[in-house]
Amino acid sequence: MSDVRDTEDLLALERQVCFALAVASRNVIAVYRPLLEPMGLTHPQYLVMLALWGRSPLSVKELSGLLRLDPGTLSPLLKRLEAGGLIQRRRARDDERVMAVTLTDEGHALRAEAERIPPAIVERLGMDLTELQDLHGTLTRLIAAADRANGVVGAADRAHQD
Repeated sequence: MSDVRDTEDLLALERQVCFALAVASRNVIAVYRPLLEPMGLTHPQYLVMLALWGRSPLSVKELSGLLRLDPGTLSPLLKRLEAGGLIQRRRARDDERVMAVTLTDEGHALRAEAERIPPAIVERLGMDLTELQDLHGTLTRLIAAADRANGVVGAADRAHQD
């Protein structure tokens, strides 16, 4: 009887997108952890570095938008990366109100080591690259749909267009 009820129950835990996303997120981040630890990075710090390897310098506001993190969450990450010698934060020359984040030489050099991470993740997950690319596309559409539902129209599109 419980099997029939579970397939009909809209509140069954196993049917919830939010539950699947939460578990998937924790589990995938755990796959990254042993690859990032030797580099001295946490997963959130790795995301900051990915953004900066893609384009540096960035203002704290631009970085906050790209990573979809509020400045209060981003600031401690930047402080730790700066203490680790990977980034520098300085006031922009043309606008003292803007804090510019740039990579140091050590931060640039770390990219070469980080380039081994994506193929290692694919290997550890044991999933086909095409399947992971399709999943990424689906998640990107889900993020955009959630943004629209939350009244944040265009945020996901802007983050992926830059």
